[in-house]
Amino acid sequence: NGSSLCSGRLEVKSNQSWSSVCEADFDQQDAEVVCRELSCGPPSVLQGALYGEVEAPVWSKEFQCGGHESALLHCRSSGSARNSCSPGKAVGLTCSDSVRLLNGSSLCSGRLEVKSNQSWSSVCEADFDQQDAEVVCRELSCGPPSVLQGALYGEVEAPVWSKEFQCGGHESALLHCRSSGSARNSCSPGKAVGLTCSESVRLMGGVSPCAGILEVKLGDWKPVFVPNWSLKEAAVICEHLGCGSAVTLRMITKSLARLPTRIKPECVQSFCAVRECVTSVYSLNILDFTCSGWM
Repeated sequence: NGSSLCSGRLEVKSNQSWSSVCEADFDQQDAEVVCRELSCGPPSVLQGALYGEVEAPVWSKEFQCGGHESALLHCRSSGSARNSCSPGKAVGLTCSDSVRLLNGSSLCSGRLEVKSNQSWSSVCEADFDQQDAEVVCRELSCGPPSVLQGALYGEVEAPVWSKEFQCGGHESALLHCRSSGSARNSCSPGKAVGLTCSESVRLMGGVSPCAGILEVKLGDWKPVFVPNWSLKEAAVICEHLGCGSAVTLRMITKSLARLPTRIKPECVQSFCAVRECVTSVYSLNILDFTCSGWM
């Protein structure tokens, strides 16, 4: 039900039969594997019933992907007692279908590749600038670009993109930008576009950008519920934001228009990208803390 091969309501095939998947049995790391298996870019939106309600039968296992697998059915799984999904809880997934960043430490950093006619192409630094980078980071649901440097994440790989991008910086996708022909069929050494976007995490409602309620961007900004967090995990977020170390940490209960999402504390402890730690468990408790960048 999506607008391309890279978006829609998820179904899984087993024994020649297709099954719908419930949101409670699926998380961000599972979504990364699905997008990779479909030769799409990374997941930009994971939202229940975005592309319609569940259809029977329902997949009977909970996926437990690490995020690195090449196919969803290669992931570990455990039994699920579900034979139907709650209303609005059928997995709807949107993968980026035109850009990706490879060889970085997270979905928001790496060597840039652009997809056209089902083929991925590298991009040369001479055909790409800061405004183009802003569009790529936005398309991937990351924060704004913080580093744009040739060969930061490896040399160019053939084929090479044959156009020069001319984005204004406001576009929602790189391939929506104006472009002009380029005579390049290879990049000079050290000139493959390497891009680092800031992580899609922020503190909101405090007295500064270094204090407030923790939110993560998954299509839209969502407040975060984190069970069993200590100042150690909060310090990772403060460091991500360039806000020093964590000073105070508290769990608060607040009525919100947007349901919070959950981040696994063990994932943050291991310095994974924060956006990749998200699961689909919800709570009305949210996290509020202060970093030493504001006292």
